[in-house]
Amino acid sequence: MEILADVGGRPGLDCRGFCSYCYFKGVRDVKPFGCKFCMPFQKGCDYCSRAIVEGYPGFKPLDVVVFEVAQRAFGSIPDKVTISGGGDLSCYPDLLPLAKMVGQGFVPIHLSYTSGKGFRSEDEALRLVDAGVKEVSFTVFSTRPELRRKYMGDKHPEVALSNLDLFCQNCDVYCAAVLIPGVNDGPELEKTCCDLEEMGANGLILMRFANTRDQGLILGNEPIIPGVTPHTVEDFRRIVTQTAERHSFRVTGTPLWDPGTGAPFALAMHREEIRRLPEVRRAATIITSSIARPMLAAIFQELSGRVNVVAVKKDVGCLITLEDFMNLDLADVKETVIIPGRTLAHDKEIRKALSRDGRDRLVVRGPDRLTVDGEMSISMSRQEVLDLEVEAFQELIEAVNALGI
Repeated sequence: MEILADVGGRPGLDCRGFCSYCYFKGVRDVKPFGCKFCMPFQKGCDYCSRAIVEGYPGFKPLDVVVFEVAQRAFGSIPDKVTISGGGDLSCYPDLLPLAKMVGQGFVPIHLSYTSGKGFRSEDEALRLVDAGVKEVSFTVFSTRPELRRKYMGDKHPEVALSNLDLFCQNCDVYCAAVLIPGVNDGPELEKTCCDLEEMGANGLILMRFANTRDQGLILGNEPIIPGVTPHTVEDFRRIVTQTAERHSFRVTGTPLWDPGTGAPFALAMHREEIRRLPEVRRAATIITSSIARPMLAAIFQELSGRVNVVAVKKDVGCLITLEDFMNLDLADVKETVIIPGRTLAHDKEIRKALSRDGRDRLVVRGPDRLTVDGEMSISMSRQEVLDLEVEAFQELIEAVNALGI
């Protein structure tokens, strides 16, 4: 059993200021998008009104977090506790006491996100390791202090990097870097990778910078950095591949790709695994993101010609909104439509948007996840990814066979 210790926190306010590339920067009031958790008669719920914009009032008091952890444990001893929140964990004032209380000296702890911007002494990582921290997700951006200072607003980058080094020496560390063209890619990325390799990091997740709505900025705050054109999908995939080839630790990318496992949609490259899937007996249209479409279409081409895959102009499926459906050409959309489970739109409005040509369509949410991106796959084996995809596609095909035409 794994338990989440949610400390709260607000992006930009509880992390020593916004990083220059943060997709929460500039967000004001956002109207509810609608989502799968909304009631049929009401658009807007806690998730699509507050959670997706990390709308916490601030960090939670220590006693509140501990009480919530105890409630979730139901008197049992968890196998693992993940400490997470909307701010930077290194800025949470009671991080060490919390780790000591939830770890109890023997329960392993995962720090789900920190950039180290809140650390003030160079050995804070050792105290956290002593308290039970076994795994850390660390946003590094660059191991060059001046770049962290300029682009992350890190006033003490040497302290943060010193603690990163200590974490790498004493526990599993998966680093992350949002790639800004001409800033921390190219030779700068190579320097960062060499430094992380020397420190002993387990892996590096490269994150493609998003600067426009179609790339995933749905909160009305684009562009994040005016004048910057992010890497194309093809260039980004090439960077991930070449970086992985040059270094001994795992290198993955998000929204794609993982050279080690083939994710996302590793099934597209493993026909023998596709044979594990059930027969597709009916017809339907699957609506997905622009990045996922070629891989998803290749999988269904192996299965049957009954299912066609149509893409909206959005790179990430779980960030599809009503606007994407309104702009979609419906010419190739069949009477049964399956959309990503986590689509951010209200069901009633989706059906209206996808029937605006006069054809009454049945719209169904598919599985929340058909595959994994680099943030998940970096700690998975190829077979684990394939098994996850097979299970998810079985659920998707069952929906097609039950509701298709």
